[in-house]
Amino acid sequence: MDFPRILTFVDFANVNHWFVHDDKDENGDPLPAGSRLTVDVDKIADFLRLFSADTRFYYGHDPQNPKSLGFTFVARRAFGKNRVFTKPIQQIRHYLNPAEISTNTRTVSTDSTGDYVLIPKCNFDVEISVDAIRLMNAYDTICLLSSDADFVSLLRYLKSKGKKTILIKGGRIAGSLGAVVDLKINAQDLTGC
Repeated sequence: MDFPRILTFVDFANVNHWFVHDDKDENGDPLPAGSRLTVDVDKIADFLRLFSADTRFYYGHDPQNPKSLGFTFVARRAFGKNRVFTKPIQQIRHYLNPAEISTNTRTVSTDSTGDYVLIPKCNFDVEISVDAIRLMNAYDTICLLSSDADFVSLLRYLKSKGKKTILIKGGRIAGSLGAVVDLKINAQDLTGC
């Protein structure tokens, strides 16, 4: 199948967790205890430039964290200043049930409702979907780097408008997401590239 004029959307919060459960390196050798594969932003950018006319990179940042701000610099260097889209991460309260308290590794706080932990949250589903529709005349093929099933409706809509779809994903995905794409690529298959 031919995939002309590709525009790529990187849902980095999702991409950054692709390898969390992997226990082997790119050669199939076991990873040392306590280590994991990481995502190299420069290598992703280089890889995407091989086939994509343009790439848009989305991720949440913590304005209070110097490492997060440093990552913004790295991402802008890799993808271009006007191709990196950020917004502050929100801290969402998650109230713990008794079973979670014993297995929790986060700092626990308490209020009148009970014990809770703060979970960082920053979705870009709406921004990516709006941009993908707004920019429809700029591409024939959308390439999405995500494993998020929330994009099923977007991809179905784009296909109904004659767009081709490529999904680069990590690990398992919902069957509905895999069923709507023309080409599905497993990120674990690209680690040696």
